[in-house]
Amino acid sequence: MEKNITLIGMPGAGKSTTGIILAKTLSMGFLDSDILIQINRGRTLQSVLDEQGYLALRNIEEEEILKINISNNIIATGGSAVYSDKAMEHLKNISTIVFLHVDFDELTRRIGNFETRGIAKSDDQTFFDLFVEREALYRKYAQITIDAASITQDQTALLIAEKIQNI
Repeated sequence: MEKNITLIGMPGAGKSTTGIILAKTLSMGFLDSDILIQINRGRTLQSVLDEQGYLALRNIEEEEILKINISNNIIATGGSAVYSDKAMEHLKNISTIVFLHVDFDELTRRIGNFETRGIAKSDDQTFFDLFVEREALYRKYAQITIDAASITQDQTALLIAEKIQNI
């Protein structure tokens, strides 16, 4: 079975865009777990957050990731996928996990409005709190870490392709 490459990281790190570029570069398929959730559940991530809360979104994300049974694909995950040990173990079994690290200031510049982004966090949690909390989880699961803050998504994809071939 051809292995997949899974991209993890904060919202705004460039997982989806880099994933599409990487898929084209390596002649692989592309799957975005956020889009998968929206297709399978028939609603936006933001509507899940608004109606059911962030824990419900995390549970849905885990369920959808555990159903992924593909090969030779780039998988871009939602930023909160790392809260599920089960989901991350599944992804580790079917792929190489790459953390796209982007520092807090650059993420803030890229995102703009966090309120409409569909980010799974508690109401009393700031984006910085979330950044600190998730950073440790991303590093825990990452097999490869790419500093993607000051390079383009094309450069990020090429760097990942290089590192994957050296594994």
